[in-house]
Amino acid sequence: MQDNAFDVVIVGGGMVGAALACGLAAQRFRVAVIERSEPAVFEATSAPDVRISAIGSASVDLLKQLEVWPRVMAMRSAPYRKLETWEWQSAHVTFDAASLGLPELGYMVENSVLQRALWEQMQAQGITLLCPEVLQQMQQHNGGWHLGLVSGKQIETRLVVGADGANSQVRQRAQIGVHGWSYAQSCMLISVSCEHAPGDATWQQFTPEGPRAFLPLFDNRASLVWYDSPARIRQLQSLPMPQLEKEIARAFPARLGRIHATAAASFPLVRRHATRYVLSGLALIGDAAHTINPLAGQGVNLGYRDVDALLDVLVAARDQAEEWHSETVLLRYQRKRQRDNGLMQAGMDLFYFSFSNRLGPLKVLRNLGLIAAEHSGVLKRQALRYALGL
Repeated sequence: MQDNAFDVVIVGGGMVGAALACGLAAQRFRVAVIERSEPAVFEATSAPDVRISAIGSASVDLLKQLEVWPRVMAMRSAPYRKLETWEWQSAHVTFDAASLGLPELGYMVENSVLQRALWEQMQAQGITLLCPEVLQQMQQHNGGWHLGLVSGKQIETRLVVGADGANSQVRQRAQIGVHGWSYAQSCMLISVSCEHAPGDATWQQFTPEGPRAFLPLFDNRASLVWYDSPARIRQLQSLPMPQLEKEIARAFPARLGRIHATAAASFPLVRRHATRYVLSGLALIGDAAHTINPLAGQGVNLGYRDVDALLDVLVAARDQAEEWHSETVLLRYQRKRQRDNGLMQAGMDLFYFSFSNRLGPLKVLRNLGLIAAEHSGVLKRQALRYALGL
């Protein structure tokens, strides 16, 4: 095969695209990845990335299969074993790993750590990394796709995969539409040092303005997540760190204790779902196909479910001597994932809209719902297993 011809070209070498590349290369597909910039080399003394992902146990299993997880563990991660949520203190729901017979529910991992671990694994597998590089044009050609890059390089592929995020160029160039809207909230991520060890419980308190969440990290480090109106988040983002700390003390529950804020970032909350995930020789995965309210930290985990499903479909079709990049085959991936992603989006929307409503009767109902959930036994465990992808 020519050095500019591939079985699969993945546009976007982030947490989801790189995972797919590792899985396909392990199955002897000829893979190239187009990425704007190489992730920074990990430094053990560096401050934590403000962007954190809660990697569920099913996603951890996938990363172990891809031989990426040992690289993550050699850098930095923090297990979490409990997940607590409440609005009223008397309506407190706790999910714990022991109830499912698991050593942990998952791990808090900095996005930069996961991206670097995946990048090093791609290098180790000899995957063609076109970086720094940007997709400039794409057109269908001879049953596949012809891609033009900003450097002037031209490549051919049987399958192009859009793993290039919520504003996917692949999706837009393929003229695939999206359904979606912006929520009436923004989200602020704050890196903090705590006076006490953060422990192994992640928690989320609902307030009329939006949730407040706590993600435990390594040493005495943690990440806070603050949902509020866009105007309020802009105002918080403009504050010097000492003033932000005072606002945190007022807004977060007392169990947080004293903290020292070291970094902050914010982003608007947007929900999008592609009208279709596939065309002949083209597939969308991760945020290119769907974005979700980050309320339960499910974004990257849904992306890893996409990776798992697409790997299964492509490998099975190739092993059956089918035309594995055909629309007929790729529609099997769409059927596997589009409904599941839509259900998760709808579930997060239901949670979001019910808890962002100030109506007194609804407040009572949702807290009664949390009390019922805490005492639902098998149903509670089933909900947790679904969220973890088990």
